[in-house]
Amino acid sequence: MPENTPPPACETEAKGGFWQRLLRPPKCSMLTMIAIGVVGGIAIWGGLNMGMEYTNRSEFCTSCHEMTIPFEELKKTVHYKNRSGTSVQCADCHVASSKTPTDYMFKSFQKLMAARDVIGHIKATVDTPEKFEAHRLTMAQRVWERMKDRDSKECRNCHDFKTMDPAKQKDRSVVKHEGAQEDGKTCIDCHKGIAHKPVHQEQAAAAAKEG
Repeated sequence: MPENTPPPACETEAKGGFWQRLLRPPKCSMLTMIAIGVVGGIAIWGGLNMGMEYTNRSEFCTSCHEMTIPFEELKKTVHYKNRSGTSVQCADCHVASSKTPTDYMFKSFQKLMAARDVIGHIKATVDTPEKFEAHRLTMAQRVWERMKDRDSKECRNCHDFKTMDPAKQKDRSVVKHEGAQEDGKTCIDCHKGIAHKPVHQEQAAAAAKEG
């Protein structure tokens, strides 16, 4: 190579095996390495986010046919169809975060935990209405516990004590909400069964028998 010829933008060592080449990384300019890093980062982040949003669709959730059971229940509630036209989908309650960067990790963790449902589908644990009903309370309790640990953040994405207008609520609701704030309760403490079959009544009945 003539002395005046500039070196290539990214020069690699052709000799040696994989480990030798790994220990002798390409000799790239800093600008080239930054550009590659930025493009690669955008591609990876975009792919992950696209995958996240795709799997958040209710159509994806109900592709496991047993999930159509709770989805049909949701469609009969005010959370799905109401006078304001606001509609809640599966992911809004089961995967939702507060849209903060730190909660993205929680959302990713919830996706990982959703693999349990996939395994249940493959093993045919809840593949019939009868089997689903047999496991319903256990599955519901798992969701209630998670929401309680998170201070019902999924609910608070739309509902918050701070933005409630008592003047537009029924007297009973005002009393209940004020009491909940004083007692440090969270939404799911009182609003189990708001979107699905109220199996918490079975839990309460069982607790009463034990007592």
